[in-house]
Amino acid sequence: MILLRSILFNLLFYALMIALMIIGLPLLFAGRRAIEAYGRLWVRLSLGLLERICHLKVEFRGLQHLPAGAAIIASKHQSFLDVLALILHARGFAFVYKRELRLIPLFGFYLRGCEQIAIDRAKRGNALPQVIDAARRIFAQQRQLVIFPEGTRRPVGAPPAFKGGVARIAQETGAACVPVALNSGLFWRRRGFLRRPGKAVIEFLGPLPSGLDKDTFMRLLESRIEAATKALVGEALDEDPRLAVSAGQLEPRA
Repeated sequence: MILLRSILFNLLFYALMIALMIIGLPLLFAGRRAIEAYGRLWVRLSLGLLERICHLKVEFRGLQHLPAGAAIIASKHQSFLDVLALILHARGFAFVYKRELRLIPLFGFYLRGCEQIAIDRAKRGNALPQVIDAARRIFAQQRQLVIFPEGTRRPVGAPPAFKGGVARIAQETGAACVPVALNSGLFWRRRGFLRRPGKAVIEFLGPLPSGLDKDTFMRLLESRIEAATKALVGEALDEDPRLAVSAGQLEPRA
């Protein structure tokens, strides 16, 4: 049954995305805010399909920790579901993406239209300065920058692999940094097809103190995210121990 529900969801998810991109083409001339609102509509519809078809609900916690203006949202990353969830609540959301994604038909138009941050990964030494310069422009508009400090999706239970770029951005711009913990990878694996039922939790944690040096910043960011993520994973496994096997990296609980 999980397989059949996952097939149906994936078909409808991508059909919805393509249909909305075609229908929404006139919005490309309406400005960034209109495109952002349209993106959130896509997310709400997608999460509605996910809950109705796959019985997977997304719960948000700690929304009171999100400031009203400019901020860095530094999130654990286990699943594409994280991207959807953060689009919904990051104000004036901005993500960093590789420049090649601009070449995807239609999708690239929307990336440019809502002013996301494109980087050239071939120029490794220049990638972080590109992001810092773009972040200054983003924060001047009172928007929020979503960063995945580990750089890519990581399996549930994998050792943390945080990189220091987020600390540099915070130091150079003075923006507040809100850590985010989650357990989405238990339900929507990073390279998996199945969408398992349950409750995926996205938790916004309290902002880090300002004025920290890079090493202290990274130690605190990693410890907070990892501890909260471990607690959320444990909470989900207590409700459904079978998720431990589906996550791939975890041993089943007794």
